[in-house]
Amino acid sequence: MAEGTLKSILRKTSFSPTNNWIKLDGNGHSSILDIDKYEIMRLVRIDARDLRIVDPLLAYPSTILSREEVIVLNLEHIKAIITAKEVFLQDPTSKDVAPIVKELQRKLFTTGTNERDVQDNGPLDVQVDEEDGNAESPFEFRALEIFLEAICSFLDARVGELEIDTYPTLDELTKKVSSRNLDKVRKLKSAMTRLTARVQKVKEEIEHLMDDDEDMADLYLSRKLVDASSSPISESVAGNWFASSPTIKSKSVATFHRDDENNVDELEMLLEAYFMQIDDTLNRLTTLRGYIDDTEDYINIHIDNHRNQLIQLELLLNAGELSLAVYAVVTGILGMNLPFSWTKDHDYMFKWVVIFTGVFTFFLFLIIVAYARKKGLVGS
Repeated sequence: MAEGTLKSILRKTSFSPTNNWIKLDGNGHSSILDIDKYEIMRLVRIDARDLRIVDPLLAYPSTILSREEVIVLNLEHIKAIITAKEVFLQDPTSKDVAPIVKELQRKLFTTGTNERDVQDNGPLDVQVDEEDGNAESPFEFRALEIFLEAICSFLDARVGELEIDTYPTLDELTKKVSSRNLDKVRKLKSAMTRLTARVQKVKEEIEHLMDDDEDMADLYLSRKLVDASSSPISESVAGNWFASSPTIKSKSVATFHRDDENNVDELEMLLEAYFMQIDDTLNRLTTLRGYIDDTEDYINIHIDNHRNQLIQLELLLNAGELSLAVYAVVTGILGMNLPFSWTKDHDYMFKWVVIFTGVFTFFLFLIIVAYARKKGLVGS
């Protein structure tokens, strides 16, 4: 189906989120499916438990699950079921999924050379070509690569947007600590925490597959299909390859298939490439987290410095109050309305008492400040 026809169908058709599917195959054919979950279960032959993983109404974490005939894939907004020949993708009209549909149409379409080889020469020829390195990747791996590339690019773009918003806000916060800037940083930090958890989950899922060869072998749907359709004639042909070695002639076919089943190098290299990409995205988030922590430390140090300055100012004010209190005591005593005989004919005493008390008060203030500096309570 042409891209323009697909767009017209998507524009004219209204779907429920849980019934909206698009089916694509390697021949460039695509079709919209408005079917319920039971029909999907019948088409791809999976259990209801596995179908719930791609249910958009349920909050399942990112998962890549292998089954006998399908790969169930839930990566953020990508809800897909991959078979050896077809891809079922949910909600193709979504703004995040529509570009993936175009990418699937562009990259999954092949000339079908290897498929014709299977039809004309039997499945054994495909295995020989794969060993020679001339056969292209299986259909399910091409689809899986498109989905992994899409989710890695999507998460990387989200990290880029977060960096664009975070770095200027943090720089502004270091210049001016205000409730508005603090609230913006709080929201950005919350968004970064959520995004880190999403990226970490995708990374863990890819890492889990890479750590288990059996799980990776289960993703070879085309190999399972070839093994299931193998005929006695193809097995006899494979057995003739080992005819020159009579000691292993009776085990030739079994050894051939077992060696092929244990070969997961192609998938491992595919997963490793996107594991490194998602790990780089996670490292960028870690760097961003470190920048936020450094900014918080700087602000705390800045606030502590202001607090220390306020404490020093409070100490100076208290020293001044103590000195003035001494002066107030003297003036209070002399100001009492009591008959003192020494006040008669001694008017000059008022002047000297005021001067002496003021000088004493000033030196008392200096002594307190000098003591505080000696103990390191006030900066020099």
